[in-house]
Amino acid sequence: MISNLVFKNTVLFSVLLMVSCGSQKGEGIRDNAEATLPKNVKVEVQTGADNTNAYLPLLKDKKVGIVTNQTGILSDKTHVVDFLLAQKVNVQKIYAPEHGFRGTADAGELIKDGKDTKTGLPIISLYGNNKKPKPEQLAGIDIMVFDLQDVGARFYTYISSLHYIMEACAENNIPLLVLDRPNPNGSIVDGPLLEKEYTSFVGMHPIPLLHGMTIGEYAQMINGEKWLKNEVQCQLTVIPCLNYNREMPYSLPVKPSPNLPNDQAINLYASLCLFEGTNVSVGRGTEKQFQIYGSPFLPKSDFSFTPVPNFGAKEPMHKDQLCYGEDLTQIKKVSRLELKWLIKAYQNTADQSKFFNDFFTKLAGTKKLQQQIMAGTSEADIRASWQKDLEVFKAMRKSYLLY
Repeated sequence: MISNLVFKNTVLFSVLLMVSCGSQKGEGIRDNAEATLPKNVKVEVQTGADNTNAYLPLLKDKKVGIVTNQTGILSDKTHVVDFLLAQKVNVQKIYAPEHGFRGTADAGELIKDGKDTKTGLPIISLYGNNKKPKPEQLAGIDIMVFDLQDVGARFYTYISSLHYIMEACAENNIPLLVLDRPNPNGSIVDGPLLEKEYTSFVGMHPIPLLHGMTIGEYAQMINGEKWLKNEVQCQLTVIPCLNYNREMPYSLPVKPSPNLPNDQAINLYASLCLFEGTNVSVGRGTEKQFQIYGSPFLPKSDFSFTPVPNFGAKEPMHKDQLCYGEDLTQIKKVSRLELKWLIKAYQNTADQSKFFNDFFTKLAGTKKLQQQIMAGTSEADIRASWQKDLEVFKAMRKSYLLY
């Protein structure tokens, strides 16, 4: 059994906490106490990266590798790499996920290895054909730190990078330290579960589209459910957020990727990303990515946009073509996976036979969703078809929750 020291602080007290993520599901002691605060006291959430007293001692006299990008910042906006170097931590290499270390590359764009111009540290790209670091790329690393901001959706590939890092660390006997961060989509658990035959980099585990976990909790699930190759388990330590619960709103201080520019886009991302498996644009090539949708094949309406190349979208879908659709920038925050826009677009597109593409099944994680939409199944009935699987997942998920 592998035990993890997880340090969990509240505003009024600090508790040393043991959480196991070894051969069984999340065994160990968990503190459920809540701090009672006066109503006029504003509590600032601190990320795992801010919980410095919990992890700096674990890095002392170690050669450190770190998986991070532009989201790996402390509350004072200092990047975690710069902070560690200022603390005389011996950082050896940076490992960068999709979009690169500075978060400037398009989705799916090939990123080459290189060197960070500010620190001079080598950067190893974990995308393209090198999603899992090779043993030679891990040579000389005593401990790996993982600090990426997730958004709670199965097809957001940072959790896929987490899987491969955990696997590589397990195989090479390197302890992994995950600096946890809040899930901006909080406690939302919704959508169809991934079916094993549709496993891909945009869906690696049998979870719903919205999993309602932080990335640290998700790491515990990967370990505890033995989802890594050959059921290996890594030596995992999660450094939790402070003053956080999953019901509270959380606004990201930095864009997690080029086409998620604000809270509205992040909230709508899971619902609108399914359009990426259709002939409908989600606003790449505009300033309202994942807040609008449209295509040249939808009926003319009062709302239209024309995608053009921009930051994060060098070749946007329907480039230079007038697209009609809907502006969702002003709708209220959604608290579930919404299908109404997808169903509406399918029903109103010029040629339904050209609406879906092969990528849709990978995103949905099942063929059933496309079949249901094509058959005219109501949104209520589609949602009802997920519920049994969701209840099983929620029961399993409880073992890994920290907040």
